[in-house]
Amino acid sequence: MDRIRIVGGNALNGVIPISGAKNAALPLIIASLLTSDTLTLENVPHLADVELLLRILGNHGVDVSVNGRREHQNGSYSRTIHFTCRTIVDTTAPYELVSKMRASFWVIGPLLAREGRARVSLPGGCAIGTRPVDLFIEGLTALGAIIEIDGGYVEARAPKGGLVGGTYTFPKVSVGATHVMLMAASLARGKTVINNAAREPEIVDLAACLNAMGAKISGAGTSTIVIEGVQALSGARHRVLPDRIETGTYAMAVAMTGGDVVLEGTDAALLDTALEAIRRAGATVTPVENGIRVVRNGSDIRPVDIVTEPFPGFPTDLQAQFMGLMTRANGVSHVTETIFENRFMHVQELARLGAKITLSGQTARIDGVSRLRGAPVMATDLRASVSLVIAGLAAEGETLVSRVYHLDRGFERLEEKLGRCGAIVERISD
Repeated sequence: MDRIRIVGGNALNGVIPISGAKNAALPLIIASLLTSDTLTLENVPHLADVELLLRILGNHGVDVSVNGRREHQNGSYSRTIHFTCRTIVDTTAPYELVSKMRASFWVIGPLLAREGRARVSLPGGCAIGTRPVDLFIEGLTALGAIIEIDGGYVEARAPKGGLVGGTYTFPKVSVGATHVMLMAASLARGKTVINNAAREPEIVDLAACLNAMGAKISGAGTSTIVIEGVQALSGARHRVLPDRIETGTYAMAVAMTGGDVVLEGTDAALLDTALEAIRRAGATVTPVENGIRVVRNGSDIRPVDIVTEPFPGFPTDLQAQFMGLMTRANGVSHVTETIFENRFMHVQELARLGAKITLSGQTARIDGVSRLRGAPVMATDLRASVSLVIAGLAAEGETLVSRVYHLDRGFERLEEKLGRCGAIVERISD
């Protein structure tokens, strides 16, 4: 099993290219099930979650063709992938695949919309909370679906004539359920109105792609989305937006270690709230042509309190990384998690590096320390794993991060990108 070895103490200087967003690529790939034509996606990251989803879609009859890799001058690459699903050959998404990644449950929307039926295993993924599928079921039911849960599977069927437009108000914001509603409603008869919809950039990206395929969606990026159903969708070509979580992660790494790095191929507007928190912590963050420049030279890391919230608030997917940054702050900071009830599993691992963190319910108090010391640590989920990398970059001596398969789910060539900016970081294959 691979591990990542880090020797801390080096500032980061250089350019880090930002990959396509995992959280946008996954629903965009699933949208290929909605049409018999070819959907071409550019800037698709090479990640474990993407590769698993390609296997899952192959099970449903999607043919996948990957163009040659376009090498980037800094060593990263993006891929263009063509997806063609002439016929859906199987409307069942089995447990052995869906249990490995929660987002694969989202195939229920396109399968139901196009074929009128779907049998999808209850999902798996990171153990960061229960994350029930109730909102998915309620939303699809509002479109006329008849849904039962039997033997660990969600079995759904559309009424005769297919799904029908309807109005649904989410009792709480759900990015995944909003994705599914967008895809399903695109092929429903009549108008669908989604209230209290997720506003994340990834929602906007999916809506843009669906519109390019012939859907009629308005309001994406606001809390009310309107979809006028169409009879069929066509193929399209769409570029996956930059990964705002990867952007924020590397920005926090620079704030942690000091240095001067340009994050290339990204957009500050995707994560204003997180970048403002990094500025308050003492780094200079400046939009530049085709990216963001992050600098911290000599100044202390200042304590900052943050609360995770749906977009445009502070992203829950950057909470662990920001906590890693705050372990070295000159004072006391607080991190409150409001999205998931079990997303503090990185705390005990950060403590192994010398961090002083006290938990009280959904709030963590971080007493900043003058130094961290390297130690063996274990990743518990995707974002927790990279928070340990950030802490290790600033720790004295050697940090060994195990279970890095979590990291490979969401970060493309992390050790190479950091290494090109002066970090001592390498992957060790046992």
